[in-house]
Amino acid sequence: MERTLYSSEHDEFRASFRKFVENDLVPNHAEWADEGIMPRDVFTAAGAHGFLGMEVPEEYGGGGVPDFRFNAIISEELMYVGATAGLGFTLQNDVCLPYYLRFCSPEQKARWLPGITGGDLITAIAMTEPGTGSDLASITTTAVRRGDDFIVNGAKTFITNGINSDLVIVAAKTDPAERHRGISLLVVERGTPGFERGRNLDKLGQHAQDTAELWFNDVVVPAENLLGDVPGQGFTQLMTNLPQERLSIAVAGVAGARAALTWTLQYVSDRKAFGKPIGSFQNSRFVLAEIATEVDIAEHYVDDCIRALNAGQLTAVEAAKAKYWCTELQGRAVDACLQLHGGYGYMTEYPISRAYADARISRIYGGTTEIMKEVIGRDLGL
Repeated sequence: MERTLYSSEHDEFRASFRKFVENDLVPNHAEWADEGIMPRDVFTAAGAHGFLGMEVPEEYGGGGVPDFRFNAIISEELMYVGATAGLGFTLQNDVCLPYYLRFCSPEQKARWLPGITGGDLITAIAMTEPGTGSDLASITTTAVRRGDDFIVNGAKTFITNGINSDLVIVAAKTDPAERHRGISLLVVERGTPGFERGRNLDKLGQHAQDTAELWFNDVVVPAENLLGDVPGQGFTQLMTNLPQERLSIAVAGVAGARAALTWTLQYVSDRKAFGKPIGSFQNSRFVLAEIATEVDIAEHYVDDCIRALNAGQLTAVEAAKAKYWCTELQGRAVDACLQLHGGYGYMTEYPISRAYADARISRIYGGTTEIMKEVIGRDLGL
């Protein structure tokens, strides 16, 4: 069944971004993976080509096109070539940017959006703490009001773009006596005294994407860097953007499964055993038939979710279903496809090997599979 999500305009955008990926990312990806980080100038190159801030209004240097299909194309093309370094782009476009568009004042937008769109300002969001994962209400990072400033103290970990970032949205307790209603979001800027970056974390996969610990020691943040009119809105703001964040992960998940399928179809057609292609064996056909069917079904559900998001109708439950199913599918697909590659699948020179390691985190970040099932189960009245 043919996908009908994209128009000719989207196809042109895809061709342009694919060329950028092939020219700027793929040839350098192995080097960046060894270094554990992508150079900052790749962000400025992406911004110059119009691949950042597509929905930012033109007055702030963006494309003025609030259409998540363009975001989805970026995720898909990155996954098709295994370019996990570019996931920093999706964090900037899909996860961080909505906070600046929805909750910033006109003055804040004028300060930050042109740089975000141009790639001169790299963004991150800091929620997870060393002792706190999914339970955001239990964060211990504090932001105490003192005159026209907030004094921020605490630590965050597992922060994507943590090393490269210039603007970090920090979830902190402005009222420690409250749980959800005590959380606020503050933008902490690079170079602020007391704001320190820890080590670039050594991960199982996604080696070209920097992930860091962040430390805040009496960091003075101007009150004008608060997102929203008053403190205490942070939890609601986070929940507002979670459906788009989870849909973004779902898009990458099903695209990763599609990539694994494509690589493996080529491999089993070329590789011979007992005098014939291993793809001709019944087990190979059955395994790949199952993956192909599940990928097609998942793509159509995700496409409907993208349509719903564009219409302002995507629910948290629908996004949870997409995130849960597509990331679990990604895990099953890369595992089964690696098995069909045999010993070669275990070698990192083959993309399926790197995809196997890269995929594992997708069932954890943005809300674990277990949290997604909890969201869905509660909606069932259980």
